[in-house]
Amino acid sequence: MKRFVSSISILAIVLGLYSVNPAATEAADVEVTAANSSIFGPNVYVFDPSTPVAEINNITNTVFSQMESNEFSSNRYAFLFKPGSYNVNFNVGFYTHVAGLGQNPSDVNITGGLNVNADWDNGNATRNFWRAIENLSITPSSGKTQIAVSQAAPLRRLHIKGELDLFDFDNNWNAGWASGGFLADSMVDGIVVPASQQQWFSRNSQWANWNNGVWNMVFVGSNNTPTGQFPDPPYTVVDRTPVIREKPYLYVNQAGQYQVFVPSLQTNSKGVSWANGSTPGQSISIDQFYIAQPGTATAASINSALSQGKHLLFTPGNYHLNDTIRVNNPNTVVLGIGLPTLIPDNGKAAMSVADVDGVKIAGLVLDAGPQESPVMLEIGPNGSSGLHAANPTSLHDITVRTGGATSGKYDKGIVINSHNVIGDHFWIWRADHGAGAAWNTNVSKNGLVVNGNNVTLYGLFNEHHNEYQTVWNGNGGRLYFYQSEIPYDVPNQPSWMSKNGSVNGFASYKVADHVTSHEAWGLGVYSYFRDAAVKLQSAIEVPNVPGVKIHHATTIWLNGVPGSEITHVINNTGGKVYANSPAEAMRQTVVEYAGSGSGDTTAPTVPGNLAAAAVSSSQINLSWTAATDNVGVTGYDIYRNGVLVGSAAQTSYADNGLAAATTYQYAVRAKDAAGNLSGYSSTVTAVTAPDSGGGSLPLNRSGWIVISSPASGDVPEYMLDGNMSTRWSTGAAMAPGQYIVMDMKAAKSFGKIVMDSTGSNEDYARGYEVYVSNDGTNWGNAVSSGSGNGPVITVNFANQNARYIKIVQTGTASSWWSITELNVYGSENTGGGAALDRTTWTAASTPSSGDIPANLLDGNMSTRWSTGAAMAPGQYFVVDMKSAKSFSKIVMDSTGSDEDYARGYEVYVSNDGTSWGNAVSSGSGNGPVITVNFASQNARYIKVVQTGTASNWWSVREFNVFQ
Repeated sequence: MKRFVSSISILAIVLGLYSVNPAATEAADVEVTAANSSIFGPNVYVFDPSTPVAEINNITNTVFSQMESNEFSSNRYAFLFKPGSYNVNFNVGFYTHVAGLGQNPSDVNITGGLNVNADWDNGNATRNFWRAIENLSITPSSGKTQIAVSQAAPLRRLHIKGELDLFDFDNNWNAGWASGGFLADSMVDGIVVPASQQQWFSRNSQWANWNNGVWNMVFVGSNNTPTGQFPDPPYTVVDRTPVIREKPYLYVNQAGQYQVFVPSLQTNSKGVSWANGSTPGQSISIDQFYIAQPGTATAASINSALSQGKHLLFTPGNYHLNDTIRVNNPNTVVLGIGLPTLIPDNGKAAMSVADVDGVKIAGLVLDAGPQESPVMLEIGPNGSSGLHAANPTSLHDITVRTGGATSGKYDKGIVINSHNVIGDHFWIWRADHGAGAAWNTNVSKNGLVVNGNNVTLYGLFNEHHNEYQTVWNGNGGRLYFYQSEIPYDVPNQPSWMSKNGSVNGFASYKVADHVTSHEAWGLGVYSYFRDAAVKLQSAIEVPNVPGVKIHHATTIWLNGVPGSEITHVINNTGGKVYANSPAEAMRQTVVEYAGSGSGDTTAPTVPGNLAAAAVSSSQINLSWTAATDNVGVTGYDIYRNGVLVGSAAQTSYADNGLAAATTYQYAVRAKDAAGNLSGYSSTVTAVTAPDSGGGSLPLNRSGWIVISSPASGDVPEYMLDGNMSTRWSTGAAMAPGQYIVMDMKAAKSFGKIVMDSTGSNEDYARGYEVYVSNDGTNWGNAVSSGSGNGPVITVNFANQNARYIKIVQTGTASSWWSITELNVYGSENTGGGAALDRTTWTAASTPSSGDIPANLLDGNMSTRWSTGAAMAPGQYFVVDMKSAKSFSKIVMDSTGSDEDYARGYEVYVSNDGTSWGNAVSSGSGNGPVITVNFASQNARYIKVVQTGTASNWWSVREFNVFQ
């Protein structure tokens, strides 16, 4: 919360803080009319020109009276106006979204007044968060429109036909506190008066005149921008917007049908997108969307719809999630109206996006849940490598919170792993007041982590996290406007030290040491160390290399315990801020910073004491002592027989898939973030054990049971259910002594286990020991041990014959230990040799859809065949192998459309494609990969018939046949 007091005439600054939290009284009933009886549910009011003015005023003003000061309410509202003119007058409170339903802003005109005031807090607008106004014109009867807001209150696609004031007055007619804000794709016919607005970001907009600035005003791709030289006035002007896609929005077409408009990608743009007519782009019919409502939508129903190719529209409300929402299809639109809020309840991410083209996500609030999530929103999995410059993913109006409304925690707010992503207005907020607001309670390590290259962000508000607010690891990044308060509640200096305790505090904006190209414009970092005399060495920390440039950076001392300070602005450049007077003690600036050094060229030391131990016929475990580095060791490269075969973050590595009775030679090199490599370690050799004959095929798990210690809501049975969307977990951070025991109900012969944590990729065992037993009591020595280095851990060992398997955790990590599927490999299996070559094969299906049968055989897991309709008995597909083949197994793989597996099936074979005889196998699926074994057949055609029912489509990504 910032305070800045001024009169318009002198803009005198008075700084303080305000700690009163308004009572969170919930709303009385709002009038139920035809307006809130649309397909979007009762929290959305759709008005048209025939709606009586008195009714509109009554509904909007009733909602405002309930939401004016209701900062942490659970209520959510949207007011949508169909094309026409409306002589109404109302204010917009918390969690209220006002939008026109025309294709262009001129289609809807509010001719009375549409405003946001701060009367509830005596002109203090620093807590006027979480509301939105877009896609309409305002012709104010008073000649002025007032939008006194701070973070998370975007203004988009507006035509304000008059003056725009970005502040409110207190009771003494001083300009009250304000700390906003975001304006995009908008036109103001009159003057814009920020007055006491501390900072503001405007993109692709215009106005008659811009009156003033306080600390940090940034204008990108806008017309008629103000003149002056930073830092006084505090203006940053970038002539053109390098790359942008405007936010998708809901509208009604000329036939009165709802559609979602998706604007086109623009490069080097200037001014509003609708200056010469309609915004370029495409429309998507509402029937292509799954419309989520909080009373009925679940993670399962949402993921099912997404897997069937639907887009997603969230209506106002709170959505408690027991699983991650997974966006896997390219060009998917996820649109929220009325500030819908997603809350992961069991420690998972709220939403993840695959590394695909053109996903658009807009208008969402993500609230941390009671169990720590590793990340709230992840764009692309770790290691994403796709190039998406022609059709990037774009994110618009995204709020991520921990604490405030509910007590919650997460490790990272938003993680961007994909390349070329566009971010268009984020507020990532660790609460400084409200529920759970305490240093060790609403913990969030980082607000934003950017790992992808060529990521462009506009309007980034990111504050109060426990360590670095922003961490930028990718090259080619661009940032336009940054507002960040570092945490208020640091308890003491020793608890807030970076770089292994050698540097005071964590910079707000951290560009990783290995980055060679990065550019940022208009950054403001503010301090209020409320609880201790804490110092931050540098507000912004970047590598000193020529390709890194910072334009116009500001630090502000808002208030704090005497002795607290920000010592430098960028690296060791810029003076300290430490008091509110004199002026230079409160504000410091750096106009331009450009790196001039060569970066980190010092390599780590050589790893020592490399040791290798063969643990089976196909696995050798390596260990070594840690290297050191002047900046920090980031990992180790593993070389087998002189060839790079893998990497490890820790000082151990398990090398799998080796040949039996074979000698292998190993060496290890350390690496740092700048890419410097140490010399090679000393070499060691090891010989794998002779082949014991086990471990080639997965055993049938029917009837098996499994227990674990500790237990959690993610029950052990999930490891055996064949469903990659469920998982077992410890429900607590990894610690030595945690274990799993699996009872196979009879002695089996086996030589391999696979622990698959895919979907919870960071939850793999950091260390493990495997034991076997025939009575479940006497375990003897471990048959294998090692450490994981990724989500799929394969453990090979000398062939065993036993009934029970026990896996013990030996490592530690803040992540939970979780396993999605656990499989055992041995000699008990029937059928299923090598996969047959599918070249020239064809397929046909009934029914048919746009997901054609040829996709079954194309070797591409991003395509699929589907029925295009709900599963029903009698649906089928036929595969023609072009000649008779011998086979005994088929596999139907629906991974990526995980809920679309056959609920029941029968398999038939034929040599003429007409006479099918009796089914050679039948059964029911219980997960996305269905493996069907049967007595060996010799035939040309295979037919699979659906015998089950489900609301999901039946779809298969790949169909394979095995000898």
